Order: sequence, then structure tokens, then C-alpha cells
Amino acid sequence: MATNNVLGKVYETLLCSPGMNEVVKIDVKVNRKAILLLSSVIESGINKQSGNLEELLELVPEADVQELKAFAEDCLRKAGLTELSEKVRSLQVKA
Repeated sequence: MATNNVLGKVYETLLCSPGMNEVVKIDVKVNRKAILLLSSVIESGINKQSGNLEELLELVPEADVQELKAFAEDCLRKAGLTELSEKVRSLQVKA
């Protein structure tokens, strides 16, 4: 429980860091399947419906899941947040 609290504080600190409110222009072309999947994944995550998310991802072809992951990585790269995201992810694995 304490590790989740620490991770929450880390996220809170990162989101308040200078420059995090700067606008990043991301010009991408994504197919409608990926947009629909992204919307569903975000909605499930926000609503904390992890069971629904797992069911959704089981129904989606692996190629589409990989396209969504590539889209997320592209967005992070264009925003200059790839390294920061990797470090935060490593904290989540340890928690």
C-alpha cells in the first residue's frame, strides 16, 4: 500500500513539473479501429473497469493492439516524454 502511495506522489509531482502544461503538436494519421480501441481503453482505465479492458483486449487482433502501442510510443516521442515514461513504468513494475 505504501508503494502505491509513493507512486501516486511521483505522478503528482511529475504532472506539476514545469513544462507539463506546454502544448505539444502531434500530427498523426491513425485508422478508425485504433481510435475506437484507444477510446475504449481510455474509458475503461478512467472508469477502473480493468476486467472490461482485459475482455476488450482479448477480442482485438494482436496487430491492432501493436498499432495502438506504436501510436502511444509515437506520441511520447513527439512530446519528448519517452525516457520519463520508461522511468515511471519501471516504478510501477517495482510497486
